[in-house]
Amino acid sequence: MGERTGPLKDVVIIDCTQALAGPFGTGMLGDLGANVIKVEPPRSAASGRGRPPLPPDYARPGAESPGGVDHGGFFESVNRNKRSIVLDFKKDEDKQTLLALCEQADAVVENMRPGVMDRLGIGYEVIKARNPRIVYGCIRGFGDPRTGESPYADWPAFDMIAQAMGGLVHVNGPADDKVGYPCGVSIGDIYPGTLLALGVVSAIHHARATGEGQFFDVAMYDAVLAMCETLVANNGYPDGRVLGPTGRNHTDLTPFGIYPTKDGAVAIACPGGGPHWEVLAVAMGRDDLIAEERSTNVSRLETDREYIEEAVRAWTSTMTKEEVVSTLGGIVPCGPVNTAQDIFDDPHVKAREMIAKVPLPGDNPDVSIIGSPLKFTSTKAGVYRRAPNLGEHTDEILKEFGLKD
Repeated sequence: MGERTGPLKDVVIIDCTQALAGPFGTGMLGDLGANVIKVEPPRSAASGRGRPPLPPDYARPGAESPGGVDHGGFFESVNRNKRSIVLDFKKDEDKQTLLALCEQADAVVENMRPGVMDRLGIGYEVIKARNPRIVYGCIRGFGDPRTGESPYADWPAFDMIAQAMGGLVHVNGPADDKVGYPCGVSIGDIYPGTLLALGVVSAIHHARATGEGQFFDVAMYDAVLAMCETLVANNGYPDGRVLGPTGRNHTDLTPFGIYPTKDGAVAIACPGGGPHWEVLAVAMGRDDLIAEERSTNVSRLETDREYIEEAVRAWTSTMTKEEVVSTLGGIVPCGPVNTAQDIFDDPHVKAREMIAKVPLPGDNPDVSIIGSPLKFTSTKAGVYRRAPNLGEHTDEILKEFGLKD
């Protein structure tokens, strides 16, 4: 499909991650041009290769299917721009191969539970002895003891656990709900993975300047909590406010939320005064709402918040998404609540290359995955290689690193 062209073209990453959080982060590094070597065991249910959607010419990993593909859309989406080498960490020779790869790498990353790599004899201290400049990054549910002891350090964790413990579930859902809802996407994996990529780049920058590598981790719990910073800020001030589920509207801004239409819903964000508020009020045929006592967000919150919200809902309910957006678009902050198909049809998405076409091997049609949101003028980032079949590049990588024999 192309070549590595991003700003990290000179960076080598040994990727021992699995599932979603780690691969998402290393996938971002691959988008940015890093040479990402995906190290995989001979078989692993945690790899996610068998998760749907599956292509027509799908062959389970290891099956005899020349030219076929051994993974589905989940794996393809987060493992693009990588090459795969199979190493069995139960075998001493394969562990030695990993260490030899790390000698020539800028960073090695993994997302196993604390102590797993240490018990295998390939933990940070062992790798550091072979390459003092290397960056060792990891994602844990609750962090690694090297950076701070947690009473939950040995607990297993998934996205849902991080969302729940980090506060996101509690503030999601209908305003009168006492339980909360998880996010519709795996943000408890995706955001820690994003921070992993940031940490890798930052630590490599330090290592190249000083010759000093280091260990760092991202706790999934910590990442979600950081994303929910407003929970801490509200509770940390003298009145100790505890935020609850916000429903479809913002806690402190109005109108600022999701409003129904004849064919779905739209987002409208008009919390201030001035032109935005006046344009919205006039468009709704409610010049009376421009009155001084409703001219600012604070005054609307203090006087008649629900009255304002109901007025906006009543207006949008009489129109389609397109009609609302054509009336307000470019003047008042607004946008349609898009379905997946709406996104595929959106000219912005096409112009920004946010959907990438990937050709699969075998008797498969091209598939679409998400593109890179990072846009550079000189070092173009993005998808240039499909995700690899299991061990597809083992010989190629060994030869490249001078380890073929």
